[in-house]
Amino acid sequence: MRPARPARTRAGRRRRGNDRRTHPMWFMAPAYVLLLIFFFVPTLFNFIYAFTDWSGFKSAIRPVGLDNFRSLISDGTLLRSLRITVVYAVLVATFQNVFGFLLAVLLERDTVVNRIARVFFLIPVMMSALAVGYIFQALLKPDGSLNGLLSAVLRQHVGYAWLGDTTWTIVTVAVIHAWKWMGLSMLIYLAGLKTVPEDITEAARIDGASRWRMFWSVRFPFLAPAITFNVATALLGSMNGFDIVQATTAGGPARTTEILNVFIYRTFGQGLFAQATTMSLVLFLVVLLLAFPVITVLRKREEIL
Repeated sequence: MRPARPARTRAGRRRRGNDRRTHPMWFMAPAYVLLLIFFFVPTLFNFIYAFTDWSGFKSAIRPVGLDNFRSLISDGTLLRSLRITVVYAVLVATFQNVFGFLLAVLLERDTVVNRIARVFFLIPVMMSALAVGYIFQALLKPDGSLNGLLSAVLRQHVGYAWLGDTTWTIVTVAVIHAWKWMGLSMLIYLAGLKTVPEDITEAARIDGASRWRMFWSVRFPFLAPAITFNVATALLGSMNGFDIVQATTAGGPARTTEILNVFIYRTFGQGLFAQATTMSLVLFLVVLLLAFPVITVLRKREEIL
């Protein structure tokens, strides 16, 4: 005799059949088609056109190998923009996380005032980045509102060009970028603070730990996942930034804030499509190479903590 197989219940077979009928995989086909058309195909052509002489001044497109990369590296424009982009990204990540962390600590208690304040700090996150950039451009002009306020407080004329200093303008723009997104970092840090187990903090309090020691030694390590998320998103997001820099300085003064995306935009506008595509490919690879080490280091830090 054959060994008896475990009988499948009729209800179980009916349930699996219903799952297949009500949740067919082809429902995902439109999403995959859109992903293919608007992401994978442009990415593929980005890799292809970077090795051609595509421009707005020629009717034909010919392969040129690595000539675009050689010319961009030889004249220093690509390396300069990459350096500015990395500096800008580090500044934004630092300011955004510091501001967001301080706001989360200050607004942690669930009071009515704190809840209202959280909403106000989340408003810039929902605003258009271009709108934020143009607002700050108007505020930071030599005859803008900020200098007018400082003149009234100091009782002497202040006409400082906040966006015209070749040394500090990149810091100013990074602060603007961080101001726009610090509400999101605040929200993530607040979520991390709310997940700290109360029995651990209660045990530390019973053991006589001070408030300062309890926060840094007991509660702060639980924020490791929040720090990983905030640092990674701030770094990678600011490396792909464009709107705020374009609206405030357009890469000036003297191209000291010309991050790579602004340079790509300007190069496309000049009709040098192949060079701009080459720079966008380089930015893609740099972001890819930067993302994995940063996330890996932060993940290891989570395991240690």
